[in-house]
Amino acid sequence: MSELKENNKLSGRRENRIAAMQFIYMTQLNKGDTLERSLEDFFETKEKPREFYGFAEELIAGYNAHSSEVDAAIEKSATNWSMDRMAKVDLAILRLAVFELLFRTDIPPVVSINEAIDLAKEFSSGESRRFINGVLDKVKSTLTRPLRSAGK
Repeated sequence: MSELKENNKLSGRRENRIAAMQFIYMTQLNKGDTLERSLEDFFETKEKPREFYGFAEELIAGYNAHSSEVDAAIEKSATNWSMDRMAKVDLAILRLAVFELLFRTDIPPVVSINEAIDLAKEFSSGESRRFINGVLDKVKSTLTRPLRSAGK
């Protein structure tokens, strides 16, 4: 793959992760609508067409399908922190990253963690980066798949 194509793919994935994190954040604050209605409203606010956000929709649907397991892993790994005490943006980043770590074997764990740290740099505080990294490191330690390559 050419370098330009590779950079565009990564950039597209980053934009999709940002959108997924924003959606998860939004739904933490605004409960009530159906998932499809919330997605429609959310994607109407985006500059690019909804088709561009296919990866984001996969992440959102996956998190929603596995939210209990994801939240349990966060609770277990966030020593001395309850989820209701966490900053909502940090929780959204954690939910997205933990979903990827546990259920997206096509994404190397180190990629999911690095992407989460980058999201924290952009949308949260310096302290949050360390907190998020610590929680994700604990979740990563429970994985049985290779950390630097995609699984099967």
